[in-house]
Amino acid sequence: MPRISYVNGRYLPHDAAAVHIEDRGLQFADSVYEVVALINGHLADEKGHLDRLERSMNELRIVPPMGREPLRLAMRELVRRNKIDNAGLYIQVTRGVAARDFAFPKDTPSSIIMTLRHANYDLAARKNGMKKIVTVPDIRWLRRDIKSTALLAQVLARQIAVDEGAHDAWMFDDKGFITEGAASNAWIIDAKKNLITRPAKGNTILKGVTRSALQELCKKQGVKFVERAFTVKEAYAAKEAFSSSAVALIAPASHIDGKMIGNGKIGPVTEALFDLYMDYAHNAKARQFAWDPK
Repeated sequence: MPRISYVNGRYLPHDAAAVHIEDRGLQFADSVYEVVALINGHLADEKGHLDRLERSMNELRIVPPMGREPLRLAMRELVRRNKIDNAGLYIQVTRGVAARDFAFPKDTPSSIIMTLRHANYDLAARKNGMKKIVTVPDIRWLRRDIKSTALLAQVLARQIAVDEGAHDAWMFDDKGFITEGAASNAWIIDAKKNLITRPAKGNTILKGVTRSALQELCKKQGVKFVERAFTVKEAYAAKEAFSSSAVALIAPASHIDGKMIGNGKIGPVTEALFDLYMDYAHNAKARQFAWDPK
């Protein structure tokens, strides 16, 4: 059936959904977004994504276009109208439509759009879908903790990966430490089986919702993890490596910059975490983990 999208209170055929030419999201990337995984009809980590959406709007002083409960109802209605069980639900909030001027417009209502895109969450395909990663310099702005639609640096990073026959890019800072992926958080498992990911403190990376869920699951299962920065060279020497995000969930890496990770296949720690997260994503009670965006 035809796709249905949502624009400022209206459910429209996807091909007819549009925003005004002077929408500030288009003019300045003056907007924020979230992507929520719809897995077998369940919105995984919904609370965490809506918490972070509200935080991003607050950091950019964007007035929310609606309250949380009306938004949740609109999300579910969009899912119902599209008759889909597995998808990525994209939410974007902009500062609204106004004559082009860098300063904030006065008394301009914010805008919201939502779309759904089919996703395949088949477990076997996900586990066997090993990814090749390349590393690139991190050239982004300094407020990486805000999930802004200003994604040009990530677009360029991902295109470098495509040009080099890889699937994704991990970015590194001026000291050679991995920050995060173009659209994901980065993880490695070292020779001592330490699960390592960069701390989401300050504004150096985005605090991934899937990342936070994985950390909570690790705590509940007694799985130790280490929050510290790791270098590109450490990533090369890792026994396992993977990316985490709302769309990719847990994406194991086979190669980084052409260097094979482990035996090039999904490792036991990554596989266990994948199964743990999928069980969690299907469990309505577990999805209510408290999450502190600070």
